[in-house]
Amino acid sequence: MTGPGGAAPLRIGNASGFYGDRFEAVREMLTGGPLDVLTGDYLAELTMLILGRDRLKDPRLGYAKTFLRQLEEGLGLAVERGVKIVTNAGGLHPAGLADAVRELGARVGVPVRVAHVEGDDLVGRGWGEGVLTANAYVGGAGIAECLRAGADVVVTGRVTDAALVSGPAAAHFGWAADDHDRLAGAVVAGHVLECGTQATGGNYAFFGELGDVRRPGFPLAEIHSDGSAVITKHPGTGGAVTTGTVTAQLLYETAGARYPGPDVTARLDTVRLTEDGPDRVRIDGVRGEAPPATLKVGLTRMGGWRNEVVFVLTGLDIEAKARLVRGQLEEALERAGRRPREVSWSLARTDHQDAGVQEEASALLRLVVRDPDPEAVGRAVSGAAIELALASYPGFHVTAPPGKGAPYGVFEAAYVAAEDVRQVAVLPDGERVRIPPAPGAAGEPAAVPVELPEPLPAGPTRRAPLGLVAGARSGDKGGSANVGVWARTDRAWRWLAHALTVSRFRQLLPEVEKLAVRREVLPHLRALNFTVDGLLGEGVASQARFDPQAKALGEWLRSRHVEIPEELL
Repeated sequence: MTGPGGAAPLRIGNASGFYGDRFEAVREMLTGGPLDVLTGDYLAELTMLILGRDRLKDPRLGYAKTFLRQLEEGLGLAVERGVKIVTNAGGLHPAGLADAVRELGARVGVPVRVAHVEGDDLVGRGWGEGVLTANAYVGGAGIAECLRAGADVVVTGRVTDAALVSGPAAAHFGWAADDHDRLAGAVVAGHVLECGTQATGGNYAFFGELGDVRRPGFPLAEIHSDGSAVITKHPGTGGAVTTGTVTAQLLYETAGARYPGPDVTARLDTVRLTEDGPDRVRIDGVRGEAPPATLKVGLTRMGGWRNEVVFVLTGLDIEAKARLVRGQLEEALERAGRRPREVSWSLARTDHQDAGVQEEASALLRLVVRDPDPEAVGRAVSGAAIELALASYPGFHVTAPPGKGAPYGVFEAAYVAAEDVRQVAVLPDGERVRIPPAPGAAGEPAAVPVELPEPLPAGPTRRAPLGLVAGARSGDKGGSANVGVWARTDRAWRWLAHALTVSRFRQLLPEVEKLAVRREVLPHLRALNFTVDGLLGEGVASQARFDPQAKALGEWLRSRHVEIPEELL
């Protein structure tokens, strides 16, 4: 890496979008082309719960063990090529993972300078009963301090995903805490990289147009000193980088025009994307503002015990069969006096008339129960279900034998003053450097003005799936779901911006009809972003619905039929 103010672009790659991502990606990224920094994002809301349970079993754990196995080969490659490694795989125990990396370096004969960032763990701050993990989302300043001190590997806990990019960029270019536009540009690039191959064609609405997406390459960003960036990938790797794939990832798990973070608030309504050659998309124009004065804290706790039974209903009289077995099971639970605290039923009409395949003639009736007592969701439920096997609807069977139930977790967000979190960079020589919070914004920012395009002139329409003219990407943020929808042409945007109102969104997705829905407009991306509060209950680990992370909510929306101007079709 060049020193502060160096003009050379910084090439930052990603090799992991979640704990369990492609194992070979570290080697692929280190050998596929030139890099300065390789990042890995291993943390998500569900991951923190998993690591918390690991730590309960063994206090020496709490980090992503997969990362260490990837480094057995990757550490030597990185040092040989001069590539810095920055990862949040430290999870709940970054110091423990840093020590393990040092031990690995000694064992494989690779001298390595390791630093780590800590201070995000707030579990002892009195969050109430049952909290398993409590971690503040801190920024990239600690990472920058470690890199300036000469670290080859930087391990963090719960930094924001984008901090894995903004931290190295700030160190490389010598940005100050108030270089808001530059930092915002790096944060936007970091958000594009953080989910790995989602930026190169993975999970992409128009995947059929990209060519071979069976094994998309991982993305990288060329960050420039002014905060602009080019998103690309190593040559010869699968997938594609287009304005569409980058737009889709920019809309993933964000909310409004402002994207607040601990280092800067990035204005997503200022982002501009342009093609810069094959598999190259330039990001520029990003404006930044001071970060909020508070930091988000992710809390996880054990919510209780959960069990599930899925009854298969085949052929005729589906609704009557569902009423019969539901009534039988409800009565059995009442007789046993062990009715779980929460009992929910859902009937998915996946059946087709006159089906030539038995599975296509079947519907699924799903029972989900929850209770603080494992006994209330265990034998009391599974026994009652199985005892109906010869005494219920014709064709009775279930998708799998019901078990004894399993624990489930709950995620919630809290907020603390940024100055109340003591972020510390522990440098390769052991020196501990306190990282002050970035100066926060004073008061509430002004509302972002809504810029709607001129509506299309009236003309003939045809009823067709929304997805013929619009892409979508959806995901989870705690108990809320986010759906980003974008148009691919200016004329389609002129129609979409006026046609897909909150009211219409509710009509198309009846599951959200009674929930709070907010719509944000991102004109330069030709996009609308909808946030649905409460759709996912208490978060992904609670499995409150069929699609617990709302990953397919956007595809459901795209499949709904609406009146579309014929000129767009």
